[in-house]
Amino acid sequence: MLKQTHWKKQLMAALTGGFLILNTVSAFAAPIELSLEESIARALQNNPAIKIADADRQGAEYDIRVAKGGKLPTLKLEHSDGRSKTYVNDTASIGNQFDSSVTLGMNLYTGGEVEGNIEKAKIGLKVADLDVEKSKQQIKLDATNGFFTILQTRNTVKVDQESVDQMAAHLKNVEAQYNVGTVAKSDVLRSQVELANNQQILTKAQNAYEIAVSNLNNVMGLPLDTEIQIKDELVHEPYNLSLEDSINYAMGNRPEAIQADHNIEIAKQSVKIAKAGKLPTVAASASQRWADDDFPGTDENGWSVGLTATWTPFDSGVTNAQIKKSNSEVEKSLQTAKQTKDAVQLEVRQAYLNMIEAEKRISTSQVTVEQAEEDFKIAQVRYSAGVGTNTDVIDAQVALTQAKNNYIQAMYDFNTSKANLTKAMGVPIETVQ
Repeated sequence: MLKQTHWKKQLMAALTGGFLILNTVSAFAAPIELSLEESIARALQNNPAIKIADADRQGAEYDIRVAKGGKLPTLKLEHSDGRSKTYVNDTASIGNQFDSSVTLGMNLYTGGEVEGNIEKAKIGLKVADLDVEKSKQQIKLDATNGFFTILQTRNTVKVDQESVDQMAAHLKNVEAQYNVGTVAKSDVLRSQVELANNQQILTKAQNAYEIAVSNLNNVMGLPLDTEIQIKDELVHEPYNLSLEDSINYAMGNRPEAIQADHNIEIAKQSVKIAKAGKLPTVAASASQRWADDDFPGTDENGWSVGLTATWTPFDSGVTNAQIKKSNSEVEKSLQTAKQTKDAVQLEVRQAYLNMIEAEKRISTSQVTVEQAEEDFKIAQVRYSAGVGTNTDVIDAQVALTQAKNNYIQAMYDFNTSKANLTKAMGVPIETVQ
């Protein structure tokens, strides 16, 4: 009886374990379904580039605290131990000296150097904030283009598969007609070659799809072999802003353009800091000191308070050189800002024009696909009726495949150009629809 109960328990444990393992395996094997928004959200959450930018931003916050420390009091503790040998009238004596002190100091006036460093650090934090936003926008663009590339390659695989199926069906028809002696052997051979060519094109398209999936997984921070299933399709949603409005928006919102203006302000603050070298500084201090010849040296003590004013009217031109160098940095930042804003305008213009060009191709390629489909049907009917040639059918099938691929490419170019335009304009992540 006991042996039978033990056997049942082992069987139940094995079944339960097997059930759990099967569920686990099926859960791991299940593909991840993703929309465009979900892909972007995963990329923003997992991509290390944003975490790097966040770490830099934290560093910029601490720079402000460091700069503000120049206006705050400092407390310094010192202790020194010494032993010395002296000779008086050829008589040597050895003595010890132990000193300890506590000093409280504070800068009262630095000629504007501390204030300039604080202002620079604050502007630096704004630049770091924009770096984070810039990283997010780049990751969003990478995820979006990766998503659209999967759609493009998936549609291309579908079209190429249709081409293989069509050519295979045509080959059957040719072989049937050859068997009854109505067509020549060359028609069979030509159709076989065309089918083989289409199969090779299909293989390349399938490989391109697998690579596209790996690229998007990489952007989203997933294992490269993760199986994903894209929910959406390439769609044509018209863009409403004009080119001029797009450029104006970019000038006010693109992180690089705003950073360029901030960098000018940082350079100007550096000039103020350099000019502080021509002004006096005033510092206050208070200290308590202990010293004697027995460790730890606490018998004798004294205190002091005081103000220290420092001015360097002549330093061999060092301060003037620093001021001139800072002025040259201001000029450099001005020119860099102009260059950056010109580049932003060019980027917006290119993305906008590419989008408009692709949009025109969408409408024309749609018509071409319809015409190519009709032409292919006619060529098939004519060949079956014995009034058309094999070459007519193959040419029509090639033209149909090309027309469909042109439509897919136009849709892909429109959507990626639109995404590039959004990035070029600096549209914030939070407001992207």
